[in-house]
Amino acid sequence: MLNRIELTNFGPLRQIEWKNLGPINLIIGANDTGKTFLLKALYSGMRTLEEYKRGDDPRTAAEILADKLHWTFQAEKIGDLVSKGANAALSCSLSLDHREFSYSFGKDTTKQIATVENHVMTRASNSVFLPAKEVLSLYHIILESREEHRVFGFDDTYLDLARALRQSPKGGKNYSEFGKSRQRLETILGGKVDYDEKSGWQFKKGNQRFPIGVTAEGIKKIAILDTLLGNRYLGTDSIIFIDEPEAALHPVAISQLLEIVAMLAGRGIQFFLASHSYFVVKKLFLIAQENSLSIPVISADRNSWQYADLKDGMPDNSIINESIELYRQEVELALQ
Repeated sequence: MLNRIELTNFGPLRQIEWKNLGPINLIIGANDTGKTFLLKALYSGMRTLEEYKRGDDPRTAAEILADKLHWTFQAEKIGDLVSKGANAALSCSLSLDHREFSYSFGKDTTKQIATVENHVMTRASNSVFLPAKEVLSLYHIILESREEHRVFGFDDTYLDLARALRQSPKGGKNYSEFGKSRQRLETILGGKVDYDEKSGWQFKKGNQRFPIGVTAEGIKKIAILDTLLGNRYLGTDSIIFIDEPEAALHPVAISQLLEIVAMLAGRGIQFFLASHSYFVVKKLFLIAQENSLSIPVISADRNSWQYADLKDGMPDNSIINESIELYRQEVELALQ
């Protein structure tokens, strides 16, 4: 599990030091505050550690990291990731199970990162990034554009996810929490989504089958998590990064999805969620209160980052304040 992260001069993230991370971690803030950027920074580091020394990959950690940053952020030279106007280098430090992985580079860096220090044990687990936009209907396009044409367009979060989804489902016993989560996911879906070599991704409801292209966005999004649990790409040491879990889902489905997140977190999977939804924050607050669970929050507001914990209460943020203000106005109207 990630215990601590520290970023300096990383694009829009001038200075972040987030300590005492938990099984579920929340990033909130308005649009264009760097929430997705932070998720991708963490994801790039984790996938570097997971690809390093895996199979017959001969690349060094520095080579994997440079490639991951290049394709995840789609920067012609990775030095472009250094914050504009910064006088110091970009630096990133991750503490995984209290072992450090860190790197730094300057704005003139093209593809070679000279300073990489890795004390993390070799990982067999997989991290995954679930973007706000679903990928099932774009599945073949993503693979073709990246694996055959190797062009910018779909970054590595999409490519890695598409590759993870093409792994076949596996039978046999699995963790009970995974089985229960899949049952609840299928309840939300009202059916099942599966892949057929001839027909591609389809949504099956009863005896009917529907092409994935005409299936609701929310169904496709939920189906991705169900598939990754079913094909066992995800394990008990995986880390899942979810950008805007509320996207394309109605409130009941959001609530049920976050309950599944809490269930999986109890079995060892770590989550990082980025959201600008009051509903998501409130539901996670209730989960934290009901289970006496620490859910660390980093909040982007007024060009600074604030730290809080939902176990201690709702954080001070413009998203929260605006929701409270709307409620206050509603009460005033009712009392007139």
